Amino acid sequence: MAEKRLRQLETSRVYDSPSLDRHDRHVLHQINDVHRRLSSALQKSPRSTAILRRSAQAQAIRGSNSIEGYVVSEQDALAAVDDDEPMSADQRTWAEIVGYRRVLTYVLQLASTPGFRLDAMTLRSMHFMLLEHDLSKSPGQYRPGVVYVQDEATGQAVYEAPDSDAVPALVDALAERLDADRGTDPLVRGAMAHLNLVMVHPFRDGNGRMARALQTLVLAQDDVLEPSFSSIEEWLGRNTEDYYRVLAATGHGAWRPERDAHLWVKFCLRAHHMQAQTQARRFREAEELWSAIDALVTDHGLPERTADLLFDAVRGARIQRPSYARRAGLEDRTATRDLGRLVDAGLLHPYGQTRGRYYEATERLMHPFLAMRSGRRPLEDPFPELMDEIRRASPPVTEARTV
Repeated sequence: MAEKRLRQLETSRVYDSPSLDRHDRHVLHQINDVHRRLSSALQKSPRSTAILRRSAQAQAIRGSNSIEGYVVSEQDALAAVDDDEPMSADQRTWAEIVGYRRVLTYVLQLASTPGFRLDAMTLRSMHFMLLEHDLSKSPGQYRPGVVYVQDEATGQAVYEAPDSDAVPALVDALAERLDADRGTDPLVRGAMAHLNLVMVHPFRDGNGRMARALQTLVLAQDDVLEPSFSSIEEWLGRNTEDYYRVLAATGHGAWRPERDAHLWVKFCLRAHHMQAQTQARRFREAEELWSAIDALVTDHGLPERTADLLFDAVRGARIQRPSYARRAGLEDRTATRDLGRLVDAGLLHPYGQTRGRYYEATERLMHPFLAMRSGRRPLEDPFPELMDEIRRASPPVTEARTV
């Protein structure tokens, strides 16, 4: 017991960035190369950039929250970005989604401030924004006691965080390490910030989302590609079981900063590589879609402003008159007339009545996108054997909860 207490109070120690091997450096080079090319392409196409940025932010919000069990539709995630009302999310879930949107907005604004340096108060402010809707979760305050992550099936503790007495100094050490590692590649630096925060588990609730938002904050300090396109929150949300598995393989049940974090960094580099490929593919498809949509607008004599709306519909969004009017800066009757013309042209189909009415893309409008999607090539896995290695190194993964 005394030895355990001594280890936990060794507050100057957090997980160190591992040494990258030759293949890691090659993958890192590939990711950065895709990011540079994507950044250049986005600068040349502001129309695609604006609409893909909005979609990427929505996917990040949706992905990070789904890991914690707060699942919303893509439409509601877009509504969060647009500060609209949800179509289907319940009140509690929506409060969590809006809280995370506030944190991401704060992160994106803060990281670009000249001279910005992360400290404990910044993290506590972010946490307050995340959970201010539920004061029972002590937003902005460190946890008062021991935290265990339990296996939902057996009730057995699968992770024990450091004692609460050690938390303030550990968070300070995390911030100091981030500042000292300025020369480290932002992708590795962000991965280590994520790992250290989620393992310290400084708060009663919201630690996973805070760790993922912190990783995005570190990426936002990079000048190559804006974080809306370099974040891996969407990817982690789509691969939650693998995410939990690599954390288990790295921590092995307790706060052990002396352990090697190499598997974790490889996992994050893999996620970045796959997400970068996905974003680059989305940009290529967006450029093709604009050409097809512009041709439809011209052929039907429709207002040019409806092209953005049609693009959203093709990407799966449900269109509502109030949000369309607000985003396009139109009077309600003009927005209603536009939507009527799109229905008459066979491009949108209406559902519901009066205030609940929404519109979705018709098969005719979807045809170009479906043709592109059918011709997609599989993504390249830069570490094809990594997940097998992680599975061998980790205990079985089941649903877990923090107590």
